[in-house]
Amino acid sequence: MNPTIENMLQHVSVRDFIDQPITAEQKNSLLAAARHGALSEFVQAFSIIEITDKNLRDELSNITISSPHVKKADTFYVFVADLHRQATILRNHEMSLEPIKNMEPMIVSIIDTAIAAQNMAIAAESMGLGICYIGSLRNNINQVANLLHLPDFTIPLFGMTIGVPKFKNQLKPRMLKDNDVATNYYDESKFNDLSSYDRTVKDYYMNRKTHPTDTSWTDKNLAIFKEVHRPDIAEFLKKQGFSLK
Repeated sequence: MNPTIENMLQHVSVRDFIDQPITAEQKNSLLAAARHGALSEFVQAFSIIEITDKNLRDELSNITISSPHVKKADTFYVFVADLHRQATILRNHEMSLEPIKNMEPMIVSIIDTAIAAQNMAIAAESMGLGICYIGSLRNNINQVANLLHLPDFTIPLFGMTIGVPKFKNQLKPRMLKDNDVATNYYDESKFNDLSSYDRTVKDYYMNRKTHPTDTSWTDKNLAIFKEVHRPDIAEFLKKQGFSLK
């Protein structure tokens, strides 16, 4: 196994950083890695915003459920799915915006953005840095869009904190290969036989060094999906210009 893969298999979210700045050279490397990820048809439908203003960082942090480490991390980026450039091109050529309003271009922009972010995450961890995705930035997606002055056809998908780790959590056991890898067709019986994995996850949570708890993967998912989360997302997307068709 090569060092890149070994590093990827050691990924954990880091929420505790020491007070040590990331260098300008490191940031340039992180951004270069993000910007050179795989793209759909060379559309490049994403933008990355670094939050350096303390007051703005605090406001964004308070929207999330992760405010202490969002405030403490040396670097905080917001990843934006962005088709506004394409909308501007179409407007400048007096062409219809309908081709970028439907679900397919929006999915393309979300995929491009996620790939860019994961490239940055892998690059950061290769430098010995720690990262954490901040999906809870969508807790108030309208306020985030206002704070960042986002135009139409943009979506603030998530943030990413980056810094020098002070503490790393133990590795969480990933789903068993039989539960999410198949050949030629969707193997529903194998994918949904979670008994072995639930035992593995329960053992992890019961014996981890910090905040041990008696729960399984199934229990966690029941807790997550027992209610609708962020019901304002669809209306926000419509406000941004997407038809959701």
